[in-house]
Amino acid sequence: MKSYQETLDYLFKQLPIYQRQGAKAFKKDLGNIKALSKLLDRPEQKFKSIHIAGTNGKGSTAHMLASIFQSAGYKTGLYTSPHLKDFRERIRINGQMIPEKEVIHFVADYQTEFEAIQPSFFEWTVALAFHYFRNNEVDIAIIETGLGGRLDSTNILQPILSIITNVSLDHMDILGDTLDKIAFEKAGIIKKGIPIIIGKSSGEREIFESKAMDVSAPIEFCEDFKDYPKLQTDLLGNYQDSNLRTVYLSWLKLQELGWRVNQIDFTKGLNQVVQNTGLRGRWEILSDRPKVIADIAHNEEGLINILKQIKAESKEQLHFVLGFVNDKNVFDLLKMFPKEASYYLTQANIPRALNLLELEKMAVQLNFNYQIYSSVNQAKNAAIKAAKAEDLVYIGGSTFIVAEAL
Repeated sequence: MKSYQETLDYLFKQLPIYQRQGAKAFKKDLGNIKALSKLLDRPEQKFKSIHIAGTNGKGSTAHMLASIFQSAGYKTGLYTSPHLKDFRERIRINGQMIPEKEVIHFVADYQTEFEAIQPSFFEWTVALAFHYFRNNEVDIAIIETGLGGRLDSTNILQPILSIITNVSLDHMDILGDTLDKIAFEKAGIIKKGIPIIIGKSSGEREIFESKAMDVSAPIEFCEDFKDYPKLQTDLLGNYQDSNLRTVYLSWLKLQELGWRVNQIDFTKGLNQVVQNTGLRGRWEILSDRPKVIADIAHNEEGLINILKQIKAESKEQLHFVLGFVNDKNVFDLLKMFPKEASYYLTQANIPRALNLLELEKMAVQLNFNYQIYSSVNQAKNAAIKAAKAEDLVYIGGSTFIVAEAL
């Protein structure tokens, strides 16, 4: 039997994986996951689920809902991606990561049959999650899409509720180069007769309304609901306000659907998200004096929100530890950052990382005050060493930079 590390090596190295390779790992059909599901005796049909898509906020929204269900006493599965430190973060029940032995046994048991289908890393992982949730008889599973929606491997689900948090420009090489095209892909999770909640529709409302009408799915938009109470969570980013409204409207709909989740459970769940689900990397304060913050925001909308909150923070000087992936319009993202800061430029240890020399060229063009570092931890340590007690150090630009810094 393979060890856990050997099992991970098999999954990571022998199979396409989007978070490392980018667009070439993305498969534009559901044929493989349907074949895997059939082989596993349709596990996704054996548990109830909530399906969440969106450009930003779907991970936080998924963790909030999972925490609320846990607080209400439901056995709650949670599937999210990517992971930060441990592959097993992707698959949890009541906040506990899937045991290493479950990963080992699943790959060993199905390796021969799966290789005939040639699934991607993500398809392997979705199949494992659905199999694990079915075998452990969860009451509810909160499932986050990996990319898009229509052709995402998770989209074989028939959930009790679908949620689209928002639409903004990201993964344009795969999902399309306009908001309308991206909205169309995300609208692919809207299914016949299943309620759909839209967190922030931007200008794509008609696309969602049209799809919902075509499949007779009751649709609600958070922007149409005006009477929100004051909502609080232990997640600290100001951008969580939008996610909180999405979760609130979803909670009201779940009550209509007969789920017993009262106000006390709702409030408790929102205030214990980190404790209940282990969520990390969302405006996570790593230390004080100097204040060190890490956040996985990596596209225009996400970084606009982050930079607004950084501007409002009390600090003397700003220090940015930054690295990016190579399939973003990084120069446009960098233009949003303040000139009057010190920059510690680096790259994550993945094939998809933006080459450090390319990043340096952009920094020169923008006249940044910068230094370059060959590893994330070198950049992080240099920033903290240079910062005074009253300064602020921010670590981000990519999920993978944050993952190595934690």
